[in-house]
Amino acid sequence: MHRGGPQLQGRTDMPAPAKPDLAWTFSAGKPIKAGAAVVGGRVFVGDDDGIIHAVDFYTGKELWTFKTEASIEATPLVLHDVVYQGSGDGNVYALDAATGKLKWKYETGDKVMGGANYAKNPNGVGEWLLIGSYDTNLHCVDAATGKVVWTHGTDNYINGSPAIFSSGEIVFGGCDSYIHVLQLSDGKELRQIESEAYIASSVAIMGSTGYVGNYGNLVIAFDPNGPKGNEIQWKYRDRNFPYFSSAALTDDKVVIGGRDKRLHCIDRATGKGVWNFDARGQVDSSPVICGDGIVVGCEDGRLYCVNLADGKERWEYEIGAPVTASPAASNGLIIVGAEDGNLYAFGKPSTPAKP
Repeated sequence: MHRGGPQLQGRTDMPAPAKPDLAWTFSAGKPIKAGAAVVGGRVFVGDDDGIIHAVDFYTGKELWTFKTEASIEATPLVLHDVVYQGSGDGNVYALDAATGKLKWKYETGDKVMGGANYAKNPNGVGEWLLIGSYDTNLHCVDAATGKVVWTHGTDNYINGSPAIFSSGEIVFGGCDSYIHVLQLSDGKELRQIESEAYIASSVAIMGSTGYVGNYGNLVIAFDPNGPKGNEIQWKYRDRNFPYFSSAALTDDKVVIGGRDKRLHCIDRATGKGVWNFDARGQVDSSPVICGDGIVVGCEDGRLYCVNLADGKERWEYEIGAPVTASPAASNGLIIVGAEDGNLYAFGKPSTPAKP
């Protein structure tokens, strides 16, 4: 799923490949701006033509496709052998992961740009999906049936994915410039936190604190249960450029890409800058922390790997077309799409388990 788990931390214990050895490429034929999801030996990703592709993890060979009616920028969620995919056509599709057969379709009022998240149904069995839409609503949908549970309205587009605290509260940023905190059971708004500018990315959560960048050139740390009016713990501003990238978190660091052509590392406790890595283009791709390394795409057409400790470059791979998609890391491979229409896999996949 988007950022690897319900708290959207963008981290994995898998080490980054020592070198950018290309394992395989898959040609979708249209630009890929969405992140991929990897489950059960399959890779799932959408493209600008609205096609969801299922690809073999080990070979890069296509297994099935499903056509939606508009471009896809949302990362799919795969849960219990079902692929949940939002599309620019305003629908969320539930597809059988093995065959691509449609199980159900849920219609929002406008395009869905962020990946779905999920939570256990607090009132019974099964899971609920949480989905933001440009219709300004956050939608809660039963994962098994596609039936709406509740919706919560805001004053502008919702572009990113909602995150879920371990306490069960839902948090997301909106283009209305607010951070919204909702109760899972019924969608009731518990708190709004003013962020000063609209938010296009997803909030990352660790413990009781959320982290998000905005178009007001700030990265913000906040505690939604802090004293009223004092929920903001710190604000980081380096240069006056917006943040579209979502943050990745470690126990002591926040790592986020900026439109100032930099990857920023921030002390998680204090909000002070630790280091910057200079790329050659805007970094809208959301970084993934892989052990003691970080992998991130860039609009300069490169995929970068840098040290987590000091931001020094380990390697770069020149794709030659913008990489705005966020990388996925799984079983020895880094998988990322690019605007040249190809999906790339770097590294050496672990040996598939014997049946």
